[in-house]
Amino acid sequence: MSSIFMCKVVYDLTKLVSSFYFKGYDSLMKIQRMEWNNRGMSSAHAIFITIMSFYLLFFSDLFSDRLEGPVTFRSSNISTFSLGVSVGYFITDLAMIFWLFPSLGGMEYVVHHMLSTIAIVYAMLSGEGQLYTYMVLITETTTPEINLRWFLDMAGMKRSVAYLVNGIVMFITWLVARILLFVYLFHHIYLHYDQVLQMHIFGYVLTFLVPFVLFVMNTIWFGKILKGLKKTLSKRR
Repeated sequence: MSSIFMCKVVYDLTKLVSSFYFKGYDSLMKIQRMEWNNRGMSSAHAIFITIMSFYLLFFSDLFSDRLEGPVTFRSSNISTFSLGVSVGYFITDLAMIFWLFPSLGGMEYVVHHMLSTIAIVYAMLSGEGQLYTYMVLITETTTPEINLRWFLDMAGMKRSVAYLVNGIVMFITWLVARILLFVYLFHHIYLHYDQVLQMHIFGYVLTFLVPFVLFVMNTIWFGKILKGLKKTLSKRR
């Protein structure tokens, strides 16, 4: 509940700051202002969970192969707490998607958020599969770029250099975080399959189902990003 409250606070802060510092905010339609605030909230969560994912995956020894015991059963207070924050965000965002459906996203967003929420809740409560959960959550590093693109669009800056740079950065981060990282994730599961087998059947299914579905969705969205980048580059020639 505390993480849901935190999301509400960030949503309201985005609304307050935007009304003071962005001239065009008050001229937006009500639904656009709500999406603006929602994207501010999602960017804050993305920055937080990206930092935590990088720390836990690359700087801490929590999931290191040097430690004894199955990597699929490792967790810590900080890793579980961070997952709790993400659960609150995904529940809040999913509620807003349903409330304003389909303005904030269609059924693909519902599927994405529901699968993510189920997987994160299971990893948080059981302590199983947190490594793979964080590998998937690190894909949130692309969210600020996506939101910035929407903000630039709302500000009428589609022909600006910033919009072009944003498109290139979004393409690169998406390729690395949502395509190549998933390939590594599947490779890691293959190498540690004996440890994955020790998980509860529900966790075992989630380990394969959630990354596979999200990878397919990421690949489809990547195709749209590539198409959009080509269109932007062609207009600048």
